[in-house]
Amino acid sequence: MHPAIVIELSLSNSNADLLRREADIAVRMSRPKQKSLLAKRTGHVALGLHAHRRYLAAAGMPRDIEDLRRHALVGFDKIPGYVSDLKGLPTPVTRELFAFRSDNELAQLNAIRGGFGIGVCQFGIARRDAEPISVLPRSFRFELETWIVMHEDQKRLRCMKLLFDDLVRGISAYAAASKAS
Repeated sequence: MHPAIVIELSLSNSNADLLRREADIAVRMSRPKQKSLLAKRTGHVALGLHAHRRYLAAAGMPRDIEDLRRHALVGFDKIPGYVSDLKGLPTPVTRELFAFRSDNELAQLNAIRGGFGIGVCQFGIARRDAEPISVLPRSFRFELETWIVMHEDQKRLRCMKLLFDDLVRGISAYAAASKAS
């Protein structure tokens, strides 16, 4: 739509400091607190447990959350902030729970797709591939609020405002579809 715009994509769980111009626009999974940022809420993205068909054929489908203890779990090394919001889990979530640890969601997704074990994935991403199967969808599901954020000074630049608005529309549609699953 806007061929003159150049995009440099930085995939990271750490929040780039928009006030220091470490990034022009960011997708955040929490409401920004700085007052000089322009932020638009785009909805909630639904996440749940998923595993590759091969893994489930070999290890079996867990019967309940407690049964996850006997499975290889895919997760993170450093505990993300949203973990404190997860309720009803049989054991505290620590890095030691995971047989495969990475703080990169793409690495986690590839471990799930590769049949390594059971891990958390966005329902919208899992639907794009026939191999990941939702695991315990009624017992384990949570949603992360999503925001598109940029420094308020950036809105004066037409290209930045256009890209910001396009991201808001696209991610809002993705979040709405995610909620419907």
